[in-house]
Amino acid sequence: MTFPVAGGTTAHPPHAATTGIHRDRWGIPHLRAGTVDGLARLQGRVAAVDRAWQIEVERWRSEGRLAEHVGPAELGWDRFARRARLDDTARRCFERLAPATRRWVTAYVDGVNDGLAEGAAAAPEFAAVDCTPGRWRPWSPLGVFLVQHVLFSTFPNKLWHAHVAAALGPSATELFAVEGPGGSGSNAWAVPGDPATGRAPVVAGDPHRILELPGIYQQVRLACPEFDVLGFAFPGVPGLPHFGHAGEVAWAVTNAMADYQDLYREELRHDGERVLVREADGWAPAHRHVERIEVRGGEPESVEVIETPRGPVVDHDRGTGEAISLRTPSRVEQRLGFDALLPLLRARSADDVADALRDWVEPVNSVLVADRGGTVHQLVAGLVPLRDDRCRREPVPGGDPRYRWQGGYAEPRRTAVDGLAVCANDRRPDVTDLGTGFAPPHRARRIRALLADGARADAVHMDTRLEAGALRGVLDRVDPDGLSQPARRLRDRLTRWDGHMRADSADAGAWAAWRAALARRLYDHPCLRPLRDTPSAFDGLFAPWTDPLSRIGHALDGVATGLHRLGGDIGPVAAGALEDVAAGDPPGPWGGRHVLHPVHLGVEAAVDEAVRAMRERVKLAGDSDCVLATSSVPGVSDTCWRGPVARYVWDLTDRADSRWIVPFGASGRPGDPHFDDQLPLWADGELVPVVTDWRELTREPGDATP
Repeated sequence: MTFPVAGGTTAHPPHAATTGIHRDRWGIPHLRAGTVDGLARLQGRVAAVDRAWQIEVERWRSEGRLAEHVGPAELGWDRFARRARLDDTARRCFERLAPATRRWVTAYVDGVNDGLAEGAAAAPEFAAVDCTPGRWRPWSPLGVFLVQHVLFSTFPNKLWHAHVAAALGPSATELFAVEGPGGSGSNAWAVPGDPATGRAPVVAGDPHRILELPGIYQQVRLACPEFDVLGFAFPGVPGLPHFGHAGEVAWAVTNAMADYQDLYREELRHDGERVLVREADGWAPAHRHVERIEVRGGEPESVEVIETPRGPVVDHDRGTGEAISLRTPSRVEQRLGFDALLPLLRARSADDVADALRDWVEPVNSVLVADRGGTVHQLVAGLVPLRDDRCRREPVPGGDPRYRWQGGYAEPRRTAVDGLAVCANDRRPDVTDLGTGFAPPHRARRIRALLADGARADAVHMDTRLEAGALRGVLDRVDPDGLSQPARRLRDRLTRWDGHMRADSADAGAWAAWRAALARRLYDHPCLRPLRDTPSAFDGLFAPWTDPLSRIGHALDGVATGLHRLGGDIGPVAAGALEDVAAGDPPGPWGGRHVLHPVHLGVEAAVDEAVRAMRERVKLAGDSDCVLATSSVPGVSDTCWRGPVARYVWDLTDRADSRWIVPFGASGRPGDPHFDDQLPLWADGELVPVVTDWRELTREPGDATP
């Protein structure tokens, strides 16, 4: 038997490289099998052994059964999952897969079911909630993928826009025209090769998402006679959808910031057990059934599931009484894009990757791909429906024909790149007409400048220079003569600050304290008070997108510089914030405020204790508007709950020179040596080597050979 190696040729494996599960010193699994389906089974088994609690939680989320295992606090999610029909969508998408893909996904599920008992025995959370793992169904991986991305796009922002319009008027929504908490701070770049020296391109980057514990990505290597690919997998999902290095070709993904989910205002009428929905030509029947949610430690709850011709009803407007339905390409087309995953693993060139991603549906991604021959492409992968522009801004009337999807999607985008290529969720020619809310351009500009100066990837990943021009302009509008002496000294200090959010910087800590005070004062400002005085019309599940203080903190630049449009003067507000900070305790260095706050289900004391220990072990630099986008919410908290969930450098000259890192570790089990052994390196900006020589790996004893 022969296997592909990094250079694209094949070689007889050495004795150590038998089929099965191998691990490097960081516990990262390197999997080898004789067939594609055997490899999928191995990948599923490793996900179950290493991340049993994590993947079961995600399956329960997809089925709307989390409260059944964890308790009443999770009922809000379960209601949404049932109403949004996540599990039904996953099943429909699975049934439409090509036969080979369906068989491959099923093999992965078989591996999960093989490994769950072993993984659960070592995961203390199961005992803490007195439950055992269940059985995965063939479509469960598609459900897990939906859970990770259903709130990843734009529809929750449209609920916020509706709230702003109701409280302040439609024009005020422009004050908040920056990426919201469901957005992204991801970066990816490609450095071209040098034909004169034979140097091939390098692809690097760092996706920024919610810092979940265990981490959302799992480092893994997948090898069989057809391919040998390493990268980052979603635990519970086969293949390597977003970041991979196949030897001859490598790819990276960022959020394209496209708008592809629409909300519709629906007028419903109950007629006994039937539900009717208002259409342009009268009333029409809608799908309706009732589901029962079991609740651990509580009474069961029934949830009404309704679907109109636009899509499932996910909420209702408590102000108008209208139902709110959600329309997505995955539900309409009954496809998620999983048919792209096997061709992606088999890719050997940039063109192969582009061809594979023609089958991608959602989320809509910006993709950078390069191959050893020197080709670099920038792609947009996914489906963006053609429809009226108003659909991109707010919930629109469901019965009005003008807001129907027009039956087509934006044309696929592929651009050949000469020179440096950078994607940072910014507005670029290939994506500008696909969305409305893009990240500000400074991250992309900063990355280009650093790369042009010859900066190494680790210096780019960890760059802490804050784009603070707008708020510095606000400081300039404060009259120093009107300030107390302590506040005047603080203002002078902040105007002289070098702008870097270093963990040890007391000036950065003072800047963050003033910024937080500014956000809180804006929250209390008469011009913006209607945002808080007008009750939210939407479900509490969407509070991260509809909470006024949070949204002011996220959009602080725009709100502060645009306050005059509502009749306010930012100068006194900024001066008051300076006085607030000057009168309080010294803010201290930024790293003491910007503590790690990974998101996890608090069901097991050992995990809570591990999180407390993590906060003591690391000091975080960066901030939302740095390349190192470790996010916080000014005015709410300086703790970090979003950040780089992976970093990577894919070297196409020699894959052995590649590097990667995740925030925590390969294992999801507290107490395991690899639970958080990568954390200190991640916090310091270091990466661990990619091991390509099978002789450097340790084979797990007792593996079944697939």
